[in-house]
Amino acid sequence: MLIGVPKEIKVQEYRVGLTPSSARELVHHGHKVMVQSGAGVEIGFGDDAYRAAGAEIVADAANIYARAEMIIKVKEPQPAECQMLQAGQVLFTYLHLAPDPEQTEALLASGAVCIAYETVTDPFGGLPLLAPMSEVAGRMSIQAGAHCLEKSAGGCGLLLGGVPGVPAAKVVVLGGGVVGTNAARMAMGLEAHVTILDRSLKRLKELDLQYGARVATTYATVDAIEEHVLGADLVIGAVLVPGASAPKLVSRSMVSRMKKGSVVVDVAIDQGGCFETSHPTTHAEPTYVVDGVVHYCVANMPGGVARTSTLALNNATLPFALALADKGYAKAMKDDPHLKAGLNVFKGQLTCEAVAAAQDLPWITPDKALG
Repeated sequence: MLIGVPKEIKVQEYRVGLTPSSARELVHHGHKVMVQSGAGVEIGFGDDAYRAAGAEIVADAANIYARAEMIIKVKEPQPAECQMLQAGQVLFTYLHLAPDPEQTEALLASGAVCIAYETVTDPFGGLPLLAPMSEVAGRMSIQAGAHCLEKSAGGCGLLLGGVPGVPAAKVVVLGGGVVGTNAARMAMGLEAHVTILDRSLKRLKELDLQYGARVATTYATVDAIEEHVLGADLVIGAVLVPGASAPKLVSRSMVSRMKKGSVVVDVAIDQGGCFETSHPTTHAEPTYVVDGVVHYCVANMPGGVARTSTLALNNATLPFALALADKGYAKAMKDDPHLKAGLNVFKGQLTCEAVAAAQDLPWITPDKALG
């Protein structure tokens, strides 16, 4: 199979779909790999490293989209990239379609076979291709939130861990999954007061056993969310409904009653965000203020640590990329129901129920699409 890796064009996105090591693995399996010149140079993966791995370096993305049988990316294709997709071509990347009807329409029109990292599953009910970036984003959320609490960044001038004689900040984490757990770990490491809210008693018990008195766990009712959010200095939005739009857990009214100079970091922004006041921002302009509350809503947070993120993502995606290349997309997905769960768009038809529900569109099952 001929596999293409274009350079990412989203604002301040420096991750790359394949590392030189991953490209070498695909070449070792008998496949051909094309990489756009400069695709990984910003994070230390220069063109020579890809050449040494056996990949072909091409000058422009149009060449890759015109020739490749499978495109491997990181971020969702931008409008110009959607227009270059070919009918029947495999696109393997993050899509986050639920809150993005324009992208959904463009991918349906392309006729491509679009497999989303974020809906691929594993035997334990997890999301193995989302987990590495969730780990990164969860850890970054505390880093970003701590900075935003500084006065120069618009916050109230609070040090997250306090100092002797001065109380530490109150950090509230909405969601106890991968993002929430990693955010809590970082916040605890900085000696903040941490509370995690979740609707899974099983998960709350696991967190309690893991961290004991270092973290408070609370069942997430509307009342509990309001109580803890209004008393928080930093709130991390870490909820996820696989493939679907994130639930709006914090209303605009609630934000207006939060402490002035407090901070919200909405890690769920890729799926529409869990604060009613959230809208996507970029690393270039990461924050804005609503009712005195600083909002950090960068839609590609892991792109800020692009080398770490690329290496972590490739560790997870490479086995699936090899299966798609070795077997072809149809057999690979028929053989692996967890990879098949990643199929969102198939040759002009929507194949993800959560996206269809979010956008009120017709859909068919992946099994029916694949015959």
